[in-house]
Amino acid sequence: PVRTNRERLASLDVFRGFTMFWIVGGGMLMVGLDACGHNLIIDAIVRQLEHSQWTGLHFYDCIWPSFMLMVGVSIPLSLAKRSLTESYRQQLAHAVQRTIVLFLLGSVRESISLGSPYLIELSSALQPIAIASLVAFLVARKSWRFQASLAGIILTANALVLAFVPAPGIPAGSYAFNHNLVHSVDIALLGQHHWDIWPYRNEGWGTVLVIIPAIATTLIGLLIGKLLMTSRSMRSKATIICGMGVGFLIAGFALSPVIPIEMKLWTTSYGLASAGVACLEFTFFFWLVDIAHFRKWSIIVVPFGMNAVFIYMLVSLVSINAGTDIFTRPIAAHLGSAGLLFQASAALGVEWLILYWMMKRKIFIKA
Repeated sequence: PVRTNRERLASLDVFRGFTMFWIVGGGMLMVGLDACGHNLIIDAIVRQLEHSQWTGLHFYDCIWPSFMLMVGVSIPLSLAKRSLTESYRQQLAHAVQRTIVLFLLGSVRESISLGSPYLIELSSALQPIAIASLVAFLVARKSWRFQASLAGIILTANALVLAFVPAPGIPAGSYAFNHNLVHSVDIALLGQHHWDIWPYRNEGWGTVLVIIPAIATTLIGLLIGKLLMTSRSMRSKATIICGMGVGFLIAGFALSPVIPIEMKLWTTSYGLASAGVACLEFTFFFWLVDIAHFRKWSIIVVPFGMNAVFIYMLVSLVSINAGTDIFTRPIAAHLGSAGLLFQASAALGVEWLILYWMMKRKIFIKA
């Protein structure tokens, strides 16, 4: 019989925690380490912890797709557990409720950041996750062929639309900064005022159309989740997921001469390449945690994954660094180049202690 208990989610929690670690402080930790003395390895890691300026693929560009993938992976596992005590209607009600809560949390996060109401913020993580998770739930009971076909159709349609649909004053096939169909649709649907007050308008982030190809990444995760529920051996599952990752990565870069890899537009080549990276990351943790059972180290990152929504909102709304800096700044002033590393470690340590305390007391705040 297929197990559906929490044990099956061990590698998923580690993957989620590892990914969240970089968002809530891991990046600053590496910057602090880099300040202590430059070397090729640390410098390369720090460069990967920044988004690509426009075209290209950095590790940091794959964090958002990794979360989209993880949402898809968790749905079959969660539904298998819920189906023991809930009807489909109850599961649907929960899925809709979760979508609404995540969407509104995204609105709250952005509104507080801007100091004014801001309902739609689709180029951040929470609202795309909200929409994609509902779509994935609605097709979760379909065959894997249907799910794979839907993901393929979405990515193909996205590529064709960007390649052949023009916008006012913008030719079809334009991927230029703030001069493309994605940008034009945002202005048309959300309004110029919405764009003018948006803090990331000078970075070229797309909003509305970006959500559609992002759903495909969640559907890929859904396929992985269904695979994990089968009776195949663990090694066979890892091999298949790894093969998916390699295939997507190759396909994404093979398309890149025609369709640029651009995260901020979520082009089809970017969707494939980033999904490939996410699959390979998950394969690594699946092998390490669930096959090799090498888990003791994971306590470093697991707390970040067990309360991912909570810590994401916390660091977005409360400056933990500002609080810890009050106490660490006097000490850091005497540490020279190691001062930044000390301050970053202190802030990250406080976050970890909060999350570890919550985990040990089984306090899990979820949408």
